[in-house]
Amino acid sequence: MGWFSGNDRPGKAVNWTPLTAADQIYSAFDADKQSPTLFFKHSTRCSISAMALNRFESEWNQDLDCDLLFLDLLKHRDLSNRIAEVSGIQHESPQAILVVSGKVVYNASHNAISATQIEAILKDIKQR
Repeated sequence: MGWFSGNDRPGKAVNWTPLTAADQIYSAFDADKQSPTLFFKHSTRCSISAMALNRFESEWNQDLDCDLLFLDLLKHRDLSNRIAEVSGIQHESPQAILVVSGKVVYNASHNAISATQIEAILKDIKQR
């Protein structure tokens, strides 16, 4: 797959769920939700976004208990705007936002997106 292929399923190693409806966002921000949710916003036409996604996917630990929602910004910019409204975090691309018990606990964009940092946060939360 090339960087600009526009494929709906960007990677082979990560089990992404496509983010296609606002209900998925509201569910992630439900304070009673047990499983953490990671939003990954990706522009399929941007090489920087492709590099950030590839690096994230190569570092991601599939054994982590985390719902992974992949947002194709070219198809669903409205949902990115909805995430910004609900979270209070300004839209960027690429961007990763981790939500636990209805609260944002991690937010990064571009080259600052780190699967290892997210993993450390999730492990710390699990130990509490």
